[in-house]
Amino acid sequence: MSHHTPSRHLPDTDTEADTAAADPADDGTEPAAVATEAAAAETEPRDSGDTATDVAAPATARNHGRWRVWRGWRARNPRASRALSVGTTVLAGALVVVALLLPNRIERIEFASFLRIPAEGVLLAGLLLALPPRPRRITAVVSGVFLGLVTVLKCVDMGFYQVLARPFDLVLDWILIENGTDFLRETFGRSGQVLAVTGVIVLLVAVLVLTTLAVVRLTNLMVRHRPVAARTTLILGTAWITCMTLGVQVGTVPIATKGNAEFLGNRVDQVRAGLKDARVFQKQAAVDAFAKTPPDQLLTGLRGKDVLFTFIESYGRVAIDDPAMAKQTDAVLKEGTGRLKAAGFESRSGWLQSPVTGAGSWLAHSTFLSGLWIKNQQRYRSLTTSDRMTLTKYFGKTGAWRTVGIVPGVRRAWPEGKYFGLDHIYDSEHLGYQGPYFSWTPVPDQFSMEAFQRLEHGKKDREPIMAEIILASSHNPWSPIAHMIDWDDLGDGSVFHRIKKEGTNPTEVWKDPEKVRAEYRKAIEYSIRSLTEWVERYGDDDTVLVFLGDHQPVPTVTAGDTRKDVPVTIVAHDKKVLDRVADWGWTDGLKPAPNAPRWGMDTFRDRFMTAYGPQG
Repeated sequence: MSHHTPSRHLPDTDTEADTAAADPADDGTEPAAVATEAAAAETEPRDSGDTATDVAAPATARNHGRWRVWRGWRARNPRASRALSVGTTVLAGALVVVALLLPNRIERIEFASFLRIPAEGVLLAGLLLALPPRPRRITAVVSGVFLGLVTVLKCVDMGFYQVLARPFDLVLDWILIENGTDFLRETFGRSGQVLAVTGVIVLLVAVLVLTTLAVVRLTNLMVRHRPVAARTTLILGTAWITCMTLGVQVGTVPIATKGNAEFLGNRVDQVRAGLKDARVFQKQAAVDAFAKTPPDQLLTGLRGKDVLFTFIESYGRVAIDDPAMAKQTDAVLKEGTGRLKAAGFESRSGWLQSPVTGAGSWLAHSTFLSGLWIKNQQRYRSLTTSDRMTLTKYFGKTGAWRTVGIVPGVRRAWPEGKYFGLDHIYDSEHLGYQGPYFSWTPVPDQFSMEAFQRLEHGKKDREPIMAEIILASSHNPWSPIAHMIDWDDLGDGSVFHRIKKEGTNPTEVWKDPEKVRAEYRKAIEYSIRSLTEWVERYGDDDTVLVFLGDHQPVPTVTAGDTRKDVPVTIVAHDKKVLDRVADWGWTDGLKPAPNAPRWGMDTFRDRFMTAYGPQG
């Protein structure tokens, strides 16, 4: 016995096709094609020999069952159904508008930002209205996913601007995701890290799904009301051209915008530059003015001296120039200058421009030591796997110094440390500290300096030392922070348990930017005092200290200051040491004058080696 399958009526026009595909809740009636199909499914006998049909039938029946439940609810609640449909459409429209007009920097988000006419939205609407049904549906889905990805990228940019004062680099910044999750774990614990990462993943998926559904829904709406949609698109396009021509604005915000096109264009340029950067850096790294200099001709002006290169975390120009911090920081620097002078030390200060701001200390450290502009992780990896000589390596090459590193911020394997050519590295686990962490900071600065004295500098009958010291107490989030105590009371660091309890709560501090700035200033003051008091207490005729900030703090602290300047200071007891840099024009004391010389951090290595070589 043969079975006759009723033929389906195929729509003749775009409008009919899209109406059949539209959400039936918008008109409150069930489409005839769907009803016919459902009736056919209920009455038509099944061929028991058709395996595919046997497998698919339960799923089909369930789908029709759900459809009948939904249809029944709509029939019983027509007003609620209509309100739900209209509300969903309004939310979809709002989501698409926000995604199109969302800036990629938090400080640019204002009400007027969402009153603009996006050129990309007008063009997309016109394209969707012009396409046939199948290409239109594909274009709507692809556009929704793409819009979601652009929205996610804008949100990532917001985070990068808040921390690094620059946008996310699609080529070079992926490695920083791992560093960010490590920071979360070290600051908030494993559970805080897992919670944050999970939340980000869920949010990413939600944005992609919702923007796609929103674009598809609006596309269906436009097709069902094609004449109105076409007129509206034409009006918006005309308005955009008019506003762009006349420069119409709401406050300082232009009404007509092509921000997404410019945003993506900048990203394309960024990707091209990132892909070329490796070749550019390779050429730069091949040039080294001292590569062929014999060891006995290197750093002759410092022979017999203990030379300390010390980085103070986040010690930026803002700590000296910002009116809210200047008075207190100036007092600490003046006090340090006076106390050092009383102990027989003189000092000179200037400015260096760091390659980074907000974070990325290791990039600044390697820039300072290598004489190359290490502005991203790709360059850092290329550097640390190369044979490029650093300042620390040149000290070691002479054979006249024992080279050591005091790196309390390192708390796990650090293979790159071997590149810097240090004879011995003391990380957070090898300084003898038995006290608590201060948020991210594993070891307070005063204890780190005392440990250096105990482990290396204070030994008798030793050879001259060159030390790289990285002080970490002024690392974000600056709460709680340690404070100075009597050096004789430091012991094994257990005393800091009490000090930490007396400190502030980072969760409370970060609710108020002014509190963050205040705690940052206190942390910088603590780091400076730890260093200057160490020199006053343990320095001698052969002590030479070079200390500097590695980068400016996060934008929450800099409050709009986009400069990347950090202070740099040389302290010495022997007058001949400072005479060698007399032509640098640096300011007397620990505080550089506003008009003191400002050099790129990558130029310091060669200037320093020239000044303290035979020709200096």
